Amino acid sequence: MNSVLDQIVSLVTTAVSFGTVIMFGGLGEILTEKSGHLNLGVPGIMYMGGIGGLVGSFLYERAVSDPSPMTGLLIAIACTLVCSVMGGLIYSFLTVSLRANQNVTGLTLTIFGSGVANFVGGSLNKLAGGVGQISVASTSSAFRATQKLSDGLVAAVMQKAPHSGFMAVLGKVLETIDKLFLSYGFMVYLALLIAIVLSILLNRTSIGLNLRAVGESPATADAAGINVTRYKYLSTCVGAAISGLGGLYYVMDYIKGTWANDGNIEAVGWLAVALVIFATWKPLRSIWGALLFGALYWLYNFIPGLSRSAQQIFKMLPYAVTILVLITVSLRRKRENHPPASLGLSYFREDR
Repeated sequence: MNSVLDQIVSLVTTAVSFGTVIMFGGLGEILTEKSGHLNLGVPGIMYMGGIGGLVGSFLYERAVSDPSPMTGLLIAIACTLVCSVMGGLIYSFLTVSLRANQNVTGLTLTIFGSGVANFVGGSLNKLAGGVGQISVASTSSAFRATQKLSDGLVAAVMQKAPHSGFMAVLGKVLETIDKLFLSYGFMVYLALLIAIVLSILLNRTSIGLNLRAVGESPATADAAGINVTRYKYLSTCVGAAISGLGGLYYVMDYIKGTWANDGNIEAVGWLAVALVIFATWKPLRSIWGALLFGALYWLYNFIPGLSRSAQQIFKMLPYAVTILVLITVSLRRKRENHPPASLGLSYFREDR
């Protein structure tokens, strides 16, 4: 029984850790798409955010003999935001100002971001002394710092009643709670907070109402006095910043402060795009959607005896679930579950 419980807890914690990367990307894309812009450059922006944070913290730790984890964390976040917003600005300038095709621009941004990130990551590997030698242990430790309920409470009570059966059960319960809810770095809780804030912003504020109006009918919003260009630029750039945090979380927390040219960030980026559809453009739904995607993606690790081909089928499950959601939403034909009406369409003010 304990082994089954341990496996379930392990699957949940794996799903939360991996799902957080997807959630950041998905939340950023939801905000962008609410303005009517389909940014398929999410994987590239996540690459840019991840490598930006890694470069900043790596150079800081090399330059200082006794690096401060908090300083490294702040530098990494600042560099990530700068790099990811730059990606958002590139996309916005091309698609909003120059009215370039959004699909082509997004795919080009993905190729550009992954190419630049892997080139810089390879250069960092050489600078650090070889593949896998990059070390930003101090900064990474700040991202992965956790707090446990069971550390002080159980230890203190066990000193008074070391052979108590009740305390053994209590210790197991607290240990399980720790693993399920507290064994993550702060960025997991930051992703949850962003999802809640975005939901309130989009549904309960005038800014959110204006943004949704821009996404539904930019001509009508323009006629009502809403600055369409400003809303499109801001939503795309802020969305890119949120997506970039997913790349930073992957680099600093998920793979513990190093760089790997294995294409996993790109795979997670496409899962983030799929999550937007799965969540039907609602930030709060992306929370449990990301958890489900993370669980389905790594479920094969908890099923013994699977062949390599069977493992790949399990990795395909999140996309299959997204297709099912698309079919269900299309059959129900509920307007609130469909994308913004102007999604993917350039706005030409002179045609208004």
